Amino acid sequence: MTVASIDEPSSTLGSAGGSATRDRSIGDSSGSGGANEATGFGDRLADRVAARESQLVLGLDPDPARLWPDAIRRADANGGGATPAIRAARAVATHCALAIDAVGEHCVAVKLQVACFERLGPPGWSVLAETAARARERELLVIADAKRGDVDVSAAAYAQAFLDETPTPFGPVRGLGVDAMTVNPLLGRDALEPFVAAARAHGRGLFVLVRTSNPGAADLQERILADGGSVSDRLADLVDEIGSPGVGSTGLSDIGAVVGATAPGRLSALRERMPHASFLLPGVGAQGGRVEELAPAFAAGPAGGLISASRGIVAAHERAGGEPATAAAREARRLRELAWRLAA
Repeated sequence: MTVASIDEPSSTLGSAGGSATRDRSIGDSSGSGGANEATGFGDRLADRVAARESQLVLGLDPDPARLWPDAIRRADANGGGATPAIRAARAVATHCALAIDAVGEHCVAVKLQVACFERLGPPGWSVLAETAARARERELLVIADAKRGDVDVSAAAYAQAFLDETPTPFGPVRGLGVDAMTVNPLLGRDALEPFVAAARAHGRGLFVLVRTSNPGAADLQERILADGGSVSDRLADLVDEIGSPGVGSTGLSDIGAVVGATAPGRLSALRERMPHASFLLPGVGAQGGRVEELAPAFAAGPAGGLISASRGIVAAHERAGGEPATAAAREARRLRELAWRLAA
């Protein structure tokens, strides 16, 4: 169900979002962007990075107050009589579609910040599904930045929602069907196991929070444990332990790690503890991370590091001027080329 169908059953979101039809199921992973259950996520990721010659991930964390002007104009052109939630959702969907169309050729994946869609209520979840479908049409992998983590029963429900399907007396209900998602390991191994099982059953992957990009990360993640090493060190060991059975022919596991680009000094030590993990590296651009400092991530190969940039790409026009799509494409091209040279 698209946002348009909530309000106008016979229409779509307009020229930017019109390719996402009303009857596309939320869990549709068909096409080249969908998961292949016969191939592990690490191998799929390595193959996709090599084919596109890119490690760049477009982060989409849409703020309804900072959308591209063209997105607002196109959304309003579909009619202004809807509720604020519907109008905002239309604009967010169009904004995301425009951004994907502008920079998709330079990227290997999109990272959808789930909270930024969920805050719009039910229409926001529909837009999340529609944006994932748009990315798949552009042959991009889809990463849900959800940071879920809970006791095993709740973790299983989260895994069904994002990676799998939910059995019901009326038949299975398909989830979002993303290629990978971020998970929070602080409840322990048993809270991760349902995610791992669901991901492996469908050729999907996980990125476990190990050393995040926010300024307060060191408050806990760099605390020294009684038996030596930091919390992030122990989390890295956990990633390596649960990821070992999922190492594919390319040497990459289906279990990766979130390692902030804002802490480049930790990369070498964490890479030693996680030799088979792909590092999802948020924080480039607006948060101060620099691609030039991320070389240790690529010790595992070109797909050993995924450079995630959100505002640095989508808001490039606010710094450089010009039309948003053009500025975003220019910055995406620059980051892609810089990362590819670094990994060579």
